[in-house]
Amino acid sequence: MSNLKNLTVGLSLALASIFASANAASPIEDAVAGAHRDAKDVARDVYRHPAQTLAFFDVKPEMNVVEIWPGGGWYADILAPLLRDKGSYVVAGFVTDPDSAPQWRIDLMDQLTARFAGKPEIYGKPLITQLGTPDQWTAAPASSADRVLTFRNVHNWLKGDYAEAMFQSFFKALKPGGILGVVEHRAPEGTTVDEMKISGYMTEAYVIRLAEDAGFKLVERSQINANPADTARHPKGVWSLPPSLRMGDEDREKYIAIGESDRMTLKFQKPE
Repeated sequence: MSNLKNLTVGLSLALASIFASANAASPIEDAVAGAHRDAKDVARDVYRHPAQTLAFFDVKPEMNVVEIWPGGGWYADILAPLLRDKGSYVVAGFVTDPDSAPQWRIDLMDQLTARFAGKPEIYGKPLITQLGTPDQWTAAPASSADRVLTFRNVHNWLKGDYAEAMFQSFFKALKPGGILGVVEHRAPEGTTVDEMKISGYMTEAYVIRLAEDAGFKLVERSQINANPADTARHPKGVWSLPPSLRMGDEDREKYIAIGESDRMTLKFQKPE
């Protein structure tokens, strides 16, 4: 009887351990749930699916991850804490040369740098580099990155006529076998380059060609960030939608109801 009781207790403990492990939050989910994140940023999770997106890109806490042009730092608030203890986080941000950069880009980079410096217990010490025109084309040391990630930026490089140079810099920064993760506003196939430049939406075929021309291989596509309600046809392009809402009060409720843009989520690999 005693042996049966011990066996029952042991089995119960083992099952409890299995269930606890199954229900435990992943490191990515812990970072997404961080109390330091601003409520306005958290409200965007329903559109941007950060936990699922980073899991799709196979991001791990011990990796060296480069984020390209983080803007206001929406993903930085997740990636920096995730990588703080075991990995490293590189911000390849805007070029801030006062002779060529618009003031708003300089301000955003200053704000992000101050955010990191003010709370090292949350963000650690990210490495900040500059990437882009006129002459900064090194995102990170050659073959140093496990992951290079960029979110809703490719249309900017297309408009500036240096998208090819950006993708080449990603290829150089990644280790052989490393992953490039791209999220971008998605245009219907057949959209012209001129239309893409104006609207901020890009076709998957164009983005894939940019990556493949730089040497990458497309590994997988995901519909994590798809939004079937978005037609990609709006008077002020993607900026008609939240969070920009550049139409002001005109059709505001309609655009809020659509939500953020329909987006491609693409995983590329640098060959071994």
